[in-house]
Amino acid sequence: MNDQKPQGLTTDAAVNQLRIDGPNQLGAAQTRTWLGILLEVVREPMFGLLLAAGTLYFVMGDAHEGLMLMGFVLIIMTVTIVQERRTERVLETLRDLASPRALVVRDGREQRIAGTEVVRGDLLILSEGDRVAADAEVLQAHELAIDESLLTGESGWVPKLEVGISVYAGTLVVRGQGLARVTVTGADTRFGQIGESLATISLEPSPLRRQIEQLTIRLAWIGAGLSVLLAVAYAWRSGSWLDGVLSGITLAMALLPQEFPVILIIFFALGARRIARQGMLTRRLNALETLGKTTVLCVDKTGTLTENQMRLAALYADGRTWFLDSTDKPSLPEAFHPLVEYAVLSCEQAPHDPMELAILRLAASDPQVAQHIHSDWALVREYELSPELMAMTHLWRRGDSAHDVVAAKGAPEAIAALCHLSPQALDQLNVAAEQLAEQGMRVLGVARARHPVSQPWPEIQHDFDYEWVGLLGLVDPVRASVPAAIAECRQAGIRVVMITGDHPVTAQAIARQVGIAADDVYARVTPQQKLAIVQQFKSDGAVVAMTGDGVNDAPALKAAHIGIAMGQRGTDVAREAASLVLMHDDFSAIVAAIRSGRLITRNLQQALRYTITVHVPIILLSMLPVLLGLPLLLLPVHIAFMELVFNPTCSLVFEAEPATKDLMREPPVPISESLISLRGLLRALLTGVLIGVGLMLFDVWLVSDEASVGQVRAAVFTAMVSANLGAVLLYRREWLLTRFSVVGWWTLLLALVSLLLVVCVPSVATLFAFEALSVQRWAAIVVSALILVAAYRIIRPNL
Repeated sequence: MNDQKPQGLTTDAAVNQLRIDGPNQLGAAQTRTWLGILLEVVREPMFGLLLAAGTLYFVMGDAHEGLMLMGFVLIIMTVTIVQERRTERVLETLRDLASPRALVVRDGREQRIAGTEVVRGDLLILSEGDRVAADAEVLQAHELAIDESLLTGESGWVPKLEVGISVYAGTLVVRGQGLARVTVTGADTRFGQIGESLATISLEPSPLRRQIEQLTIRLAWIGAGLSVLLAVAYAWRSGSWLDGVLSGITLAMALLPQEFPVILIIFFALGARRIARQGMLTRRLNALETLGKTTVLCVDKTGTLTENQMRLAALYADGRTWFLDSTDKPSLPEAFHPLVEYAVLSCEQAPHDPMELAILRLAASDPQVAQHIHSDWALVREYELSPELMAMTHLWRRGDSAHDVVAAKGAPEAIAALCHLSPQALDQLNVAAEQLAEQGMRVLGVARARHPVSQPWPEIQHDFDYEWVGLLGLVDPVRASVPAAIAECRQAGIRVVMITGDHPVTAQAIARQVGIAADDVYARVTPQQKLAIVQQFKSDGAVVAMTGDGVNDAPALKAAHIGIAMGQRGTDVAREAASLVLMHDDFSAIVAAIRSGRLITRNLQQALRYTITVHVPIILLSMLPVLLGLPLLLLPVHIAFMELVFNPTCSLVFEAEPATKDLMREPPVPISESLISLRGLLRALLTGVLIGVGLMLFDVWLVSDEASVGQVRAAVFTAMVSANLGAVLLYRREWLLTRFSVVGWWTLLLALVSLLLVVCVPSVATLFAFEALSVQRWAAIVVSALILVAAYRIIRPNL
């Protein structure tokens, strides 16, 4: 640093520049407002169908049923909006925490301001531990080094020692100090440019959502056609066009799958809540279903597979290598004490560099080594790293000693050059350094020297008479939970691929430790290549999940079917581009999310098959009485109750179904496979026919027994609900009450209470056109329901 005090911008000039350029907002943060979320929900085709059905009721003059349907739609929309807004609030908190504050020079004095207030022309004071607030050019530097891994994907720090060299927004100062003038802010920074590129990548809809929309449209067309035919047939036979229209509307309501979107939202909203408790935040609900079909999981190395915290793993001195066990306190042989001692002396006194912190932790952990930490010595001279010599030297004064102690560390080749090693010693050093590097270690060399206090200090490090001491091997440890998580992915048929900007030797070493195949490692990858790799996997038919934390990961995160960002270490750009956010950067939560995605898909298939099953009796009971000349049995209010109250409620039973042991032992379901297979559809239809025919026979018997129309409706409706409750139990993977959830118990209880309310309470029963039932009728209902359930249990295994 020179002695001239920098003045920086004036306050007025900074305010004017902020007005011109706008806030220095890093990344592509796009906060969704209440209104924005509401518009997204309203634009969903599923909700459009629900609103259309409610409007149809009003057109027919049935305000009660119209309000009933609209009220249910309003409740579901409210739940969805609250869930989405809650997610946005968490992201806003993360964004605030990630936004750096900056120390700038304004009006000739240092001021700490919000990172968003930094403008072009500001002078940034950079110190160890600071996050750079904007792109800037270095004016002064003292041992300045920057960690650019969030931007480049490559671990380690980059020296910034030359005047005019650039530093970039969002990167971290890990060593030294500096003064830099801001050149660009906001969207014009390298962070911002990558964020802007995300706008060119479109999000793909969930396969499930596409299938549901197609199924809904087809059923709607079929329902419309059959309803018109039924209305014409009834009107032609009875001569009553009003009754004909009413029967047509009833059939249309029976065929229209109004509860499909409700079930979809229930499953995804509750699924998002469940995985949130496991540390995963869901930004896009449909990602949960796609996640369950993942075939390729692309992961970053630094901070994802590893802890992003350096640790000394090996020491090399006097031709011997000593490996350190991270789980035990090291007890170093005496021969390695000088290596650690001089490594400590070459460190900063209050370091932020992760490698220097690792060296000091090791020294402090062993009492025998700790005695070599000389707190009473004074640091009198520093020689900085330079592009020409990747080594640094510290001179220490020991009281009244006649000699200063000289300690140096740096790249092994740089330290070897300072020591003027013989060719034989240099070959031995290179072999040792390569062996450590092949184990995924970053390697540093250490040297020592003495310098007479009476003589002036040399101008350059080469003028000291150095003695070689040894090598340090440092690792970024693998997260403890990662190997088991990757093994589970492999067991589930999911290919795990490492994509990193780090050195191939380091990447392969980490891959071996965690269980990733060698041919699934991509090293020295640029951001553009990372995106190309993801897109290539997609073009090959894979369902790709991508994890990452840096700005360089954002395009690939958005292009992947499921982007998973790191919440603690990740950047705003990465989180905004992702579908899921890991709140605690725990890799095992990814596997838990995949497991949840598979469970959601499996349980959702059961719920939809069940829904189709209960639709069939409604359709038959809407058509057959009309065709057989019997009184109209079901009215729209009955179908509204079944489809919008009972059926979605019962879907909670399937949503709460626990995972079975084979869930992660099966290959992923192909993304092209239909949500409901042909066999599953036929079983659902035949089950519905079985229940429908049985209920129709019950209807005929009641009519022959001279029951009134209101009693027939009440009895058949009650029997239908009871049979459907039985179908809920039988549709489960483990039938009856085996491993039945608490949610299941409460759901069935709620369904029964609702049924008794509409049948037994006179004021409510009148709204449903029901009449009171005798004890004999109730007994007949119970018997018929039990017969239907028993028949289904006997026949279903053979379907």
